[in-house]
Amino acid sequence: MVYVDIKPLSVNEAWQGKRFKTPKYKKYERDLLFLLPKITIPPPPYRVTYEFGLSSKLADWDNPVKPAQDVLQKKYGFNDRDIIEGHVFTKLTKKGQEYFKFLIETVC
Repeated sequence: MVYVDIKPLSVNEAWQGKRFKTPKYKKYERDLLFLLPKITIPPPPYRVTYEFGLSSKLADWDNPVKPAQDVLQKKYGFNDRDIIEGHVFTKLTKKGQEYFKFLIETVC
């Protein structure tokens, strides 16, 4: 493992000024909130696993994480600061067959 002695930069520290949700993000949030099932989230700390079915070979593996995670915490009432471990998988899929899977577990 490579160690780098520098404080990680947060998304909030990386951008100047206010960031506004795009109409596309607002629709995604609304649709995802409707589609997410009612489940009970276990107590923190959390390990999350995400799988994104993406139709573009050019898509970065980490781009869908933050928007999806923000909607999950809004729906289920947890705070992403309690996530201490995460795994992200992407799978190439046909256009129109994109998807998102997730698992939220307690880390013992």
